[in-house]
Amino acid sequence: MESTESARRGLEPEAHVLVVEDDGEMRHLIARLLQENGFRVTGARDGREMWETLDHAPVDLVLLDVMLPGRSGMDLCREIRARRGPALPVIMLTARAEETDRVLGLELGADDYIPKPFGRRELVARIRAALRRAQAPRPGEGAAPAHRRLLGFAGWTLDTGRRELTSPTGAVVDLSGGEYDLLLAFVEHPQRVLSRDQLLELARNRLADPFDRSVDVQVSRLRRKVEPDEASPTIIKTVRGAGYLFVPKVEPR
Repeated sequence: MESTESARRGLEPEAHVLVVEDDGEMRHLIARLLQENGFRVTGARDGREMWETLDHAPVDLVLLDVMLPGRSGMDLCREIRARRGPALPVIMLTARAEETDRVLGLELGADDYIPKPFGRRELVARIRAALRRAQAPRPGEGAAPAHRRLLGFAGWTLDTGRRELTSPTGAVVDLSGGEYDLLLAFVEHPQRVLSRDQLLELARNRLADPFDRSVDVQVSRLRRKVEPDEASPTIIKTVRGAGYLFVPKVEPR
């Protein structure tokens, strides 16, 4: 359901923000803040995890920390522009506030540059501003298309605009908020083993309690709705000692 705040500001519902930040506490704090303000958030710790998400899920904006293990945020910004062009907004986030760093980040193609510490309202406002710029029609073009994806798997169709799941027979299947978030996390990360902690972060954007088994309950409920035979699952498989695997290939429709 579109958030009241997003509707009031004319933004597309559930814009997907990818937060690339190696500090786990900071990553989760940012994710919670953005989720509270109507965004869908995926976290990544480094360039490898960033590209795993970008290669498998549509992302509307990348919030990219400069100081990362391995390739720096500057290097990753350059890669995004080389591989994705200028359409995907990138905001750099860093504790380094020197003017030369800001200029370099912008020259590499970043849309904005926010030094730490930052205000909560300022961060949300800058993300919204970057999304508005990206969504604005270019000269000679019509209005930007509505933010809606149809994702197909094993005969099923997930409509992210309506938050609606349709079965292979054409029947609409009711999903709770938690079931929808969990299914979307699986669909955006297909054919990858996801641990319980990863699923909790992807679907609920919070720090996982090591004894929290709620994800197992949600998986069980979701299986009852999408599996032909819940006793022998073929869509969501359990990988003993590791987590869960979403087996089907996912394709846009």
